[in-house]
Amino acid sequence: GCGKAIPEFSGDLSYTYLEKQCSFGPRNPGSDGYYACMNYLIDELNSKADTVWTQPFKYVDPYRDGEYNLSNIIARFNPNAEKQILLGAHWDTRPWADKELNPEDRNKPIIGANDGASGVAVLLALADVFHNHDLTVGITLVLFDGEDLGMSGESESYGQGSLFFSKNLPIPKPDYAIILDMVGDTYLHLPIERFSYQQAPRLVRSLWKLANRLNLPAFDQSLGYPIYDDHVPLWKYAGIPAVDIIDFDYPNRYSNYWHTHQDLPDKCSSSSLDQVGTLLVNHIYGIE
Repeated sequence: GCGKAIPEFSGDLSYTYLEKQCSFGPRNPGSDGYYACMNYLIDELNSKADTVWTQPFKYVDPYRDGEYNLSNIIARFNPNAEKQILLGAHWDTRPWADKELNPEDRNKPIIGANDGASGVAVLLALADVFHNHDLTVGITLVLFDGEDLGMSGESESYGQGSLFFSKNLPIPKPDYAIILDMVGDTYLHLPIERFSYQQAPRLVRSLWKLANRLNLPAFDQSLGYPIYDDHVPLWKYAGIPAVDIIDFDYPNRYSNYWHTHQDLPDKCSSSSLDQVGTLLVNHIYGIE
């Protein structure tokens, strides 16, 4: 409404959270960087949220004989509010760089600055805002694990954390969910992801219209392609209308850093994180 004070989102702070996650090295499940980062994320959220806990689960990879102990990380703000929104991002990074041109580099884990750290970086900076500015709605932040253990070409082998979460909902069902993935790209371009539009057309329209009103140039009101991501299980198995904010062409349609060793903090920018965080702050604090 008019004159409602909307808090500032800090893209710079968000970028420091991106760098911090990457400083642990690759965060593929079971690695040293994975455990160090998990502890860091839990500590960060503990200092800001009302309640924080992990949702552990096991995943057996049918394609590669891997067995993983995984953990979604959940943080709640204002849990007794009537309206409840889930904000999610995956915190794990891919154990392989299977899009590398050089075959010798494909079996090494990636740093995942954009694909892994960027969405979480926005959520951590939002957690600061939620901690410092009273909310009229409830927010659950979910950092999904096991998003990126999938087998190329088998879309449903991705998103293991969101799948487990959706089938074992640890919170009352939220009104809707917004997922962030690959939102750090310096050349950020965010068309409307197609599954999101099928699952939650009104929410998509309101978010992209708001982005337009706020003059956030990364948001493009045209329909992009469908991308299987953590929002799909939320809708499919828990009936939660869920939207994915994702820039899949990283850095553009002609070259690719996704699932390569080029996915580093220097390919990401605070101004990109700032646009996404600014949209969410305005959406959440603008709710009547």
